[in-house]
Amino acid sequence: MENITQFTGALTINHYLFLSSVLFSIGVMGVLLRRNFIIIFMCVELMLNAVNILLAAFSRYNGNQSGQVFVFFIMVVAAAEVAVGLAILVMIFRNIRTTDINALKNLKW
Repeated sequence: MENITQFTGALTINHYLFLSSVLFSIGVMGVLLRRNFIIIFMCVELMLNAVNILLAAFSRYNGNQSGQVFVFFIMVVAAAEVAVGLAILVMIFRNIRTTDINALKNLKW
């Protein structure tokens, strides 16, 4: 019986591609199928993190550190997006007392 601690298989770029595509797909499905603001924000963050994984993996694979700089900027934009998005969510919740997107039909022209 093979000992699991002696596993010497290295992670290739294909492993990172698969992980990133699965995370991005889960994020897209969450945005398309869910109707709660908080879950949609979480799914958008999941998609951004999937892109961050790919950028870091390609940066490491190519030996160029510029991808990791882009990861830093994406994390800054994601933090700003969360701050603004949650502020908007709090204001909407104070007015209509729900986080359901379908309740926003009343705000149309």
